[in-house]
Amino acid sequence: MNAITLVKAARLRTLPLSVSGIITGSAVALREKPEAFRWDIFLLALLTTVLFQILSNFANDYGDGVKGTDNEHRIGPARALQSGAITRQQMKRVVLITAALSILSAIALIIAAFGSENLLYTLVFFVLGLLCVAAAIKYTVGRSAYGYRGLGDVFVFVFFGLVSVVGSQFLYTQQIDKAVWLPAIAIGLLSVAVLNLNNMRDYENDRRSGKHTLVVKMGISLAKYYHYYLVVIAMVAMLGYSVWRLQMRWQLLYLIAYLPLVVHLLSVKRNTELRLLDKELKIVAMSTFLLSVLFFIGIYTNV
Repeated sequence: MNAITLVKAARLRTLPLSVSGIITGSAVALREKPEAFRWDIFLLALLTTVLFQILSNFANDYGDGVKGTDNEHRIGPARALQSGAITRQQMKRVVLITAALSILSAIALIIAAFGSENLLYTLVFFVLGLLCVAAAIKYTVGRSAYGYRGLGDVFVFVFFGLVSVVGSQFLYTQQIDKAVWLPAIAIGLLSVAVLNLNNMRDYENDRRSGKHTLVVKMGISLAKYYHYYLVVIAMVAMLGYSVWRLQMRWQLLYLIAYLPLVVHLLSVKRNTELRLLDKELKIVAMSTFLLSVLFFIGIYTNV
């Protein structure tokens, strides 16, 4: 095992999507309560989320490798365990170390946000941190791995959308704004769209391997319609927030990210080769990241 192997297994291309919820939630906090925004909380939240994502990637490499889902038929970059670049024991050790680092980072974030004054909030967010670690690992690891039972979409929506956006906004303001649920839903649905593309790309291999994703359960035709709804409703939800909060001019800068999303939907509609969806996966992930960054910039420049 070497550093290059670990970097590849960490799948750095997935990190922009993982931090989109933090950036969006921080933007909402900045919009609703500018004096509460703090850069130390922002940076610690980003670090914690990145560690959670890397943990999930390592755990997925291990879980799919052990189950044999990662094989010669799989489309996409070769996994570390699948290629033999790392052993099962080594990957298990890496997962445990990353989980420990994730928890330590989460504790630092909680202390920065709440100090010793809000024991209840501290306990709630510590439990949330543990749940994030458990969700990252149990996606593909173990007999009851929820990713193999078609529940991945639900968990991605909850943790990448609701928990990430609403939770990060709460870290600053220690209250939940009603309007925050709209961008939380948007980021959650776009994150699910990325997973759905991944599962459409891997449809044939997942079906052979007994990985019963939602795409395997519903079939490609319905999965495409499901995908259209995910992206369109996400776009409508973001606009809903802007209408609710009467955002104008630079605060609507994020609409630029809608252009690649619209082009993407047309590409998915025309797609006849599932392996070609791999590049569409990257487009949605980076468009979601772009949306969150532009949303933050639009609000930051108007505070």
